[in-house]
Amino acid sequence: MSNIYLGYHFKVEPKELGSEILIAELGELPFESFVESEFGVTAYIQKQLWNEHILDELFILQSPEFAISYTIEEIEQVNWNEEWEKNFEPIDVDGKCHVRAPFHPKTNAEFDIVIEPKMSFGTGHHETTHMMIQHLLEMDVRGMKTLDMGCGTAILAILAEMKGAGPIDAIDIDNWCYLNSIENAQRNNCTQIAVYEGDATLLKGKNYDLIIANINRNILLADMQSYVDCLNPNGVLLLSGFYNEDIPAIDDCCTTKGLTFVKKHERNNWVSLKYVN
Repeated sequence: MSNIYLGYHFKVEPKELGSEILIAELGELPFESFVESEFGVTAYIQKQLWNEHILDELFILQSPEFAISYTIEEIEQVNWNEEWEKNFEPIDVDGKCHVRAPFHPKTNAEFDIVIEPKMSFGTGHHETTHMMIQHLLEMDVRGMKTLDMGCGTAILAILAEMKGAGPIDAIDIDNWCYLNSIENAQRNNCTQIAVYEGDATLLKGKNYDLIIANINRNILLADMQSYVDCLNPNGVLLLSGFYNEDIPAIDDCCTTKGLTFVKKHERNNWVSLKYVN
């Protein structure tokens, strides 16, 4: 029996910023895939995971800064790859890193990454992934033992290997992400990436020179001690998945654990922070 899905068709104003925030919030709920539309975004959820109050706690729906309306339709057997292929455009980050789908032509970019995300998060379109790519492009990561925590599509682990990092652990709690990360690592001929399904409990007894964590504010705060415990002396911690207004809480958590702030990237109120141990 096939899964029945509900499609939420959101009309969002202002579209760009509102859609990004909406997708981030819906991503904390059991919504599995998102497709940008002319007026906003369509989000899909399995009907069996849905309830009539599922949107009640969304911050953006209560915010006077955004006008959001939506309709709902029942959909059976969504072809996720077809939906994604119709909407996916290649991404260029600072002229150095090109992120594309298998059906896009190869470019002459220094780092050419092929990603087929299916239902996983992390194509490079989202501000947080884009900024983490920028951090990695700026760094010399050769020989650095690396962790990509909440790896999504493993795009950041793949870029780290392309830049000479290794060995690399890529971890995600979501089974879709775990399977998709394995596929994408193979697709990009990576040999240094080991993918694991799980959470921060897998980090016990591990140690890294570089930790990449693009998750969300609450999980970062909850798991920060685990990251610090396995970060080598002079190791680097890259964080993203939160907004400008979250910086005080994140920074306080990091600095009280002995980390030193180095640099910030910002895109459309999303931020990415770099710390050293």
